[in-house]
Amino acid sequence: MSKKETAKRYILFIVSLFFSALGVAFTKRGELGVSPISSVANVLSCKFDALSLGTWLIIWNCVLIAGQIIILRKKFQPIQLLQVPLSFLFGWFTDLGMMIVSHIPAEVYGVRLAMVIIGIVILAFGIALSVIANVIMNSGEAFVKAISDTIHKEFGNVKIVFDISCVAAALILSLIFFNFTIVGTREGTVISAFLTGVVVKFFCKRLSSPVNALLSDKV
Repeated sequence: MSKKETAKRYILFIVSLFFSALGVAFTKRGELGVSPISSVANVLSCKFDALSLGTWLIIWNCVLIAGQIIILRKKFQPIQLLQVPLSFLFGWFTDLGMMIVSHIPAEVYGVRLAMVIIGIVILAFGIALSVIANVIMNSGEAFVKAISDTIHKEFGNVKIVFDISCVAAALILSLIFFNFTIVGTREGTVISAFLTGVVVKFFCKRLSSPVNALLSDKV
């Protein structure tokens, strides 16, 4: 792969981060729960609101990166440290997304549910672009891959367990912080868990060929 194509792919990955962050912002605005991987940061942002959701996502992603280093040890590739600045970028994009959607009225349940669905579609679009870019994994996916490679289990199965664990951790934190009340994790989280992967596959199937053509050295 030439330097020109590599640069294009990293630019595409940064664009994918923006759309993913905007998707998180839409689901957050709906207040029906965010995606499983963002659920822990969401609960923490509800409890400790001196820090924004984007800041908590930065912290959460850095925890996942540290987890990769602990799990992989010498097998951890230095190039993966790029996840750190990209995690900061994702956090900043999330806060920017929150500003963008902050003026959308979301008092009616139907509107809130629509916000979640729109957020899932935008998030899936961003994830699909990151998959097509194929330069570096986000911290959540990389953490799952580190575990799957270490214990020699299928990535998809480990991903399911990881998502369930994130939701379980979010629920436990909510019960602890909010006097046995569930906050920040609702039906939107469940909908996101079931639909995001399906929509990602939809976008990947239709966008892979044309986007890869644009990224090639011939363009």
